[in-house]
Amino acid sequence: MIVAGVDAGSLTAEAALLNDKGEIFSQSVVLMGGCSPRASEEALKVALEKAGLSMKDLSYIVATGCGREISPFATARVTEITCLARGAFRLFPTCRTIIDIGGQDTKVIRVNESGIVSEFDMNDKCAAGTGRFLEVMANALGVTLEEMGQRSLEFDEDLQISSVCTVFAESEVISLQSQGKQVNDILRGIHKAIADRTIGLLERIGVEKDVVMTGGVAKNVGVVRAIEEKLDLKLLIPKEPQTVGAIGAAHIALQKASSQ
Repeated sequence: MIVAGVDAGSLTAEAALLNDKGEIFSQSVVLMGGCSPRASEEALKVALEKAGLSMKDLSYIVATGCGREISPFATARVTEITCLARGAFRLFPTCRTIIDIGGQDTKVIRVNESGIVSEFDMNDKCAAGTGRFLEVMANALGVTLEEMGQRSLEFDEDLQISSVCTVFAESEVISLQSQGKQVNDILRGIHKAIADRTIGLLERIGVEKDVVMTGGVAKNVGVVRAIEEKLDLKLLIPKEPQTVGAIGAAHIALQKASSQ
């Protein structure tokens, strides 16, 4: 039996395939933009091609993410909070807190010793502290998203960015540049601002170790380090942090298929 989980997010879509033992044998991340049916379909297509399979080989498909309701091929649809919790707990059974920072929102989740969601909160009304925030800051400073994390660790002056609003923070960054501040120092301030925003969400639900970080921003070493400094602990980062929701959806698909 082969099942699939598909996570249709705001900027990317991910898919994960599991066998009947719950082993991940194919996954994909596709940059599409927007919660469209085509995005999730493309992610699943790529994962199937990697495995040498087709849609007819799948016994069950669970869709999650903002595009889950418009995924026409899904057998069932489950919220991303539930899928992220399931995926993170499967990858790290000691996980009790999850930080997920994606392209357009930030989610913080606490789970119990069985991996069941006990508390969660999210910032989904504003792009502050998300991947979009980083993209705007990178453009303002003339650096790439790939390099900004590492460069933020190579700072001399520990600057503060007082605003977490994307619009106001961009103005603040431009002002710091005009004052002759170094790019690496400004990047340090940007990454600390994201950490502060994230800690603010975490304080609402409480932090319990171990803490797992997921989402595309987990690939940014500057953000990871800034959050670790604030929490005074080491974050657990999956090998592919963007597919955790899809992996959780696939595990739910396996459970549902097995109970039929």
